[in-house]
Amino acid sequence: MKNIKINGVIMLVGLMAMQFQLFAQSGVVNGQDTTRRVITTAVPFIGFAPDSRASGMGDVGVATSADANSVHWNNGKLAFVDRKFGASISYSPWLATITNDMALYYLSGYYKIDRVQAVAVSMRYFDLGSIQLTGEFGEPLGVDNPREGAVDATYSRKLSENLGIGVTARYIWSNLIGSISGVSQKGSSVAVDIGTYYNKDIHLGSTNANWALGAHVSNIGQKVTYSTDEFKDFIPINLRLGTALKLELDPFNSLTFAVDFNKLLVPTPPVYEFDEDGDPVYNADGTRKLKSGKDPNRNLISGMFGSFSDAPEPTFEEEMQEIMISFGAEYWYKELFAARTGYFYENDAKGGRKYFTLGVGFRYQKFGIDFSYLIPGKQDHPLAETIRFSLLFNFDKEDSKEDLN
Repeated sequence: MKNIKINGVIMLVGLMAMQFQLFAQSGVVNGQDTTRRVITTAVPFIGFAPDSRASGMGDVGVATSADANSVHWNNGKLAFVDRKFGASISYSPWLATITNDMALYYLSGYYKIDRVQAVAVSMRYFDLGSIQLTGEFGEPLGVDNPREGAVDATYSRKLSENLGIGVTARYIWSNLIGSISGVSQKGSSVAVDIGTYYNKDIHLGSTNANWALGAHVSNIGQKVTYSTDEFKDFIPINLRLGTALKLELDPFNSLTFAVDFNKLLVPTPPVYEFDEDGDPVYNADGTRKLKSGKDPNRNLISGMFGSFSDAPEPTFEEEMQEIMISFGAEYWYKELFAARTGYFYENDAKGGRKYFTLGVGFRYQKFGIDFSYLIPGKQDHPLAETIRFSLLFNFDKEDSKEDLN
């Protein structure tokens, strides 16, 4: 059990918004960080990798082959799944080196209507554990259990033998200090995901292969507030682009290489003006005066499209720093055993998450199990020893492809 003040809960929200990243050393001038501007959002848990297969490959998934967890990574590929229906249950203890009562749960299931259409539902639940709340002067305010969740519904369709699209509707809720009246309230939002997926069988010399491309924009939705409408935060709207190449080495062995590029489509924190005494400078309307960058208090559309050019100077350089890169590889033997590895990279100025991942998977008839393990690039990292378990259930193997012509 953790013992923190009310202000500590708000700090916890900020830590979650940064996904408990370790930051590089930075310079501070007049109380303001001048070397890094980490983008933070509300409800960051909806961006966490939920399943063991993708997390074992460095968090890649936008262009890998379809499975029961495709909704999170790219709903456009769900129509290419080769089973009639299936489901997956995933569990991940969170920040296990710090606490023993935080965990992420993810449940997903799909049904293939016909050879070109599929639907899916999924649910995730993030338990932040028990927190002993105290007031400003240390007085006890009770014990609370902050928690967050989301439920999704997805439709995916093939436009041709090689191209698919998908759309997801999502309801998000967050209850951080729900039992303490007057301090905070439940936050909620609705959002949509849009994805597209293309794959094609090719030949590399004498080797049969499948090449795939994917694009996915997730969590396009309204801001979340925990107090009043005056203070609203963006949810983690994310653009994911990637490609994957699967090599059929022989009838029993295959090897897949994949890479994803991610960028949050939310405002970059600006640089604010300070006076000679180090105090903030305000405009006539009471808002903070900007030194460089753009006002982060924008509407959804302006925040999304402006996120490509709103970084303080040098703009292009900082925008490039906001791109996160994932590399992954997956080996299969007889579609019975899988070995996976990957690497995730984030620029130091934007959070500095860098970690290797390992994973294994087993399949037997209609059932499967996956396991992944995270190895951080820095010692004493909060995400060290993060593990994920996934159970899969697949039924009714499809025998052939439908001729769409």
